[in-house]
Amino acid sequence: MKAAFLFVILPWIVLGCNAAKTTSTVKEPTDIVSSSRQALNQDQIIYFRAAGNEPFWSLKISDTGFQFSYFTSKIQTFNAPLVAPIAGQDANVKRYRIVTESGQMNIQIIQNDCKDSMTGVLSPYTVEVELKLGTAPIFITYKGCGEYITDARLHDTWILETMNRKPIGNDDFSMGLPRLEINTKSNHFYGFAGCNGMSGSVFFEKEVLRFTKIATTRKMCQTQNKEIDFIKILQSTTSYEISNDKLILRNTSGEELIFKK
Repeated sequence: MKAAFLFVILPWIVLGCNAAKTTSTVKEPTDIVSSSRQALNQDQIIYFRAAGNEPFWSLKISDTGFQFSYFTSKIQTFNAPLVAPIAGQDANVKRYRIVTESGQMNIQIIQNDCKDSMTGVLSPYTVEVELKLGTAPIFITYKGCGEYITDARLHDTWILETMNRKPIGNDDFSMGLPRLEINTKSNHFYGFAGCNGMSGSVFFEKEVLRFTKIATTRKMCQTQNKEIDFIKILQSTTSYEISNDKLILRNTSGEELIFKK
């Protein structure tokens, strides 16, 4: 029975539709297939995905809103405009409260390892969705796993240009300018810190970027080399901006690194 459900639901999990209106709609499988091109366009702005099993469901959060799809006897979709999350104070938890003419939806996203109950695949977030349509007396709860989709524009090689609003050169890094090679598919980075090679992990959420688990080689550096300053700012980065082929990294202290492609 599970295999039959899986066969039916897989096309639905990978496809979506634009959330231009706040509606609750019922879509036949043929409608889902015919809108594949439209779904691919929306995939470019989706930054969080989640899914669960028995009953099968999926959640997409994009710059335009929420799309929650679930399977009963048919594939049904609840769309709603984007609202700001309520952040937890003691843990990395985000809660959304959505109220529309069609119904209500509560979403909770917790940073915590989550294993898919059918595939065993691990995801970094556990997700719970509560949905109540129309005049229904109670919420129906859906549980599953999710992940943020790292901004694809970060996937490139970046060369340091300025540090704390001052241009850098050979006097600062005589062995070569620092560079970052970011892989958004694996969420890892590699590069050169100005004296030593370096590598680490990329942590991404909407409008949040951190470089973690940074490791470097142990080559002796000249005293005037600013590698230590560079790594300190990189480790404390919390936000980013990409504009005109420039990557700007900032921390909460106002320190800044600017890279060019």
